[in-house]
Amino acid sequence: MFATRGLASSAMSCARSISHVTIIGGGLMGSGITQVAAQTGHKVTLVDLDQNILDQSTARISKSLARVAKKKFGDDAEGAKSFVESTMGAISTATDACSVVKDTDLVIEAIVENMAVKHRLFKELDSVAPQDVIFTSNTSSLSISEIAEVTSRKDKFGGLHFFNPVPVMKLLEVVKTENISAETLSALTAFGKKLGKVTIECTDTPGFIVNRLLVPNIAEAVKMLERGVASAPDIDTAMKLGAGHPMGPLQLADYVGLDTCLFILEGWSQKYPDVEIFQVPEMLKRLVAEGKLGNKSGEGFYKH
Repeated sequence: MFATRGLASSAMSCARSISHVTIIGGGLMGSGITQVAAQTGHKVTLVDLDQNILDQSTARISKSLARVAKKKFGDDAEGAKSFVESTMGAISTATDACSVVKDTDLVIEAIVENMAVKHRLFKELDSVAPQDVIFTSNTSSLSISEIAEVTSRKDKFGGLHFFNPVPVMKLLEVVKTENISAETLSALTAFGKKLGKVTIECTDTPGFIVNRLLVPNIAEAVKMLERGVASAPDIDTAMKLGAGHPMGPLQLADYVGLDTCLFILEGWSQKYPDVEIFQVPEMLKRLVAEGKLGNKSGEGFYKH
């Protein structure tokens, strides 16, 4: 049983207010989270070791905000300009996370999916951040509890799993561990709602809700293709027209990246070798080895 069960609602009134957010990682996810946080009245610091990446991230955010402003303000050029300028004004950048976390309320990590790298980061941050700072990870496949092991604030450590592209996708998975406090869980949920997201809570299980259902579905579609059950277009058409999915599983695999799908499945199969749905299809391994990664390489299950 989770210690938070039945307590979250009683902690809503005393949840910590989050106003300053530090986001670690200047990639697509990090810049997307930065944008939505700044748009919704938060002061945001985006951190990356590479200043060039930070420059690219802020340029990406500015272009994205211009599109949002055009849709939101229409012919009101002054309103659109003010919106973009005020949002960008709420964003700062830094290359040293430790110098930033001393004055933040919430840390969102969005770096490489490597446990050792995440451990090094959070161990360092834990040593300098005030004890009331909440730590979170945007990981899509690793255990939140395992990431939190190196810190002294397991009651203030949770998961915030955003979806790409962050400014467009409405869902936010709030992941709770056995050690997370009701107050922390309540604060993370309230933060997600302030971002304009639909928040759902789940326990710290592999892949949480979406990827736990989605990735094995993709894997089974690949295995069907391997067995010659049907062609890739027919498998995708079946799921689009028969199950109402907007995109077939093999089309989706190409969109996500076959290397990403392989990484997730390999991690799960190594940790849970007896779980059949986590087993990696040989065809997926072969395509990745051949450099056929999907949309980003021009070929995967389809040519793009």
